[in-house]
Amino acid sequence: MMLDDFLVRAALAGLGTALAAGLLGCFVVWRRMAYFGDATAHAAILGVALSLAFHLSVLTGVAAVALVMALIIFALSERGHGMDTVLGVLAHGGLAAGLVAVALIPGARINLDAYLFGDVLTVTRLDLAVIWGGALLVAVVLWSRWSAMLTATLSPDLAYAAGIDPRREQLVLTLMLAAVVAVALKVVGALLITALLIIPAAAARNFARTPERMAALASALGALAALGGLRLAMWFDTPVGPTVVCVAAGLFALGTLAGQVRTMRG
Repeated sequence: MMLDDFLVRAALAGLGTALAAGLLGCFVVWRRMAYFGDATAHAAILGVALSLAFHLSVLTGVAAVALVMALIIFALSERGHGMDTVLGVLAHGGLAAGLVAVALIPGARINLDAYLFGDVLTVTRLDLAVIWGGALLVAVVLWSRWSAMLTATLSPDLAYAAGIDPRREQLVLTLMLAAVVAVALKVVGALLITALLIIPAAAARNFARTPERMAALASALGALAALGGLRLAMWFDTPVGPTVVCVAAGLFALGTLAGQVRTMRG
């Protein structure tokens, strides 16, 4: 069957991750939440360690820790703490704690590179179901709450005037970000998840004139980066996750250059 081909599974996993990351990444860029994504993603390694310690599935442990970390960050942001410093501490502290915890688990045999940089070539059918389930969940939630989340992002005061609670929309975004981190871990790894969230969205901003077009274009560019990175990784025998991010960065550079040329001509 088609899904027996590991390259096909890898491509489908990349596409599903790109869809979710592209849509959600626009809000990450608009809200300047890059460190938020880093803190949540880096804590995923601690989730891997807890999964090994308590004999749970890796997805369960990663999702639980990502959710807890996201809720901690949300609570701290509500208290008005200096978020740049707090997020920096949580991002690097969470990653360090995870690496130490893995080393302390007796008899643990784990390829940390697979979780740090991704291992999309080992994606299973169950992984595909989880990735695409998460992508569709993100798409449905954003579709149903697009207007409210966009208003809360662009102008909290206007959101309050329209009867929208910006804190609730921020919480929804926080929970979805934790879900994307959990499902994307196997594709690009904990160190590169934030890059896949930010780079396609940042590249799309050079061309899109409306938020809706930016979201659609971000997903398309993410998909192009995923498929192009997979192809290049096969050609040059390089790690897939970092190669995908390199392709995304190349698309951003081309988009920025094209935008500057268009501005000069205009």
